[in-house]
Amino acid sequence: MPRALIIEDDLKIAELIKIHLKDLNYVIDHAADGREGYELATKTNYCIIILDLMLPTMDGMEVCRRIRSKNIASPIIMVTAKSEEIDRVLGLETGADDYIVKPFGVREFQARVKAVLRRSLGGFDEEKPEKSQVINAEGLSIDLDKRSVLKAGKRLELTPKEFDLLSLLAASPGKSFNRQSLLNLVWGYDFERYEHTVNSHINRVRAKIEDDMNKPTYILTSWGYGYRFNENI
Repeated sequence: MPRALIIEDDLKIAELIKIHLKDLNYVIDHAADGREGYELATKTNYCIIILDLMLPTMDGMEVCRRIRSKNIASPIIMVTAKSEEIDRVLGLETGADDYIVKPFGVREFQARVKAVLRRSLGGFDEEKPEKSQVINAEGLSIDLDKRSVLKAGKRLELTPKEFDLLSLLAASPGKSFNRQSLLNLVWGYDFERYEHTVNSHINRVRAKIEDDMNKPTYILTSWGYGYRFNENI
């Protein structure tokens, strides 16, 4: 059975999240502080991580940052009582895949989880194409159906958002996307101040796929505009 991790110090909230996830047939692990949660995240391949922002020993931002620094691609939904936009922006920039504000209803929570997992697993449609759609570019192979990326035959671990961003650019080589367009297409958040989220994710994708981030081969910068995938490879 799929396994989920809840990192939440409020036991009542944690129990509610457990109930919501068990309804989706998940085995649940729970940590009541940030450091314990981070240690669990590094030892088990979780299908999803539900991460509170305000935690003892290590806050949620730092937990998320450290998880992503370990190239752990498990989808992360950040949960917090704070509603300030800056917290949402920082959460996304550190590598969270979605963000939900307490209090939230069961339908909203389960819908967010399903949406993140749909992107992570490539959807739940029973009808699959006979052959995977694969984009190949100079040693890089992007399988759109399996949502996998190979570099020189070695699989790379990308988060759902990182994969969405890379596959969107690679599907239209040479086409420049501005940051706002990438936000709308990949995140769906129509806020100008979220543009740094795109920059952060581009840097993380480049760190995983490029031999030299200072001289990228695949994702190029369209100066003064945004980013494009190299059409000459």
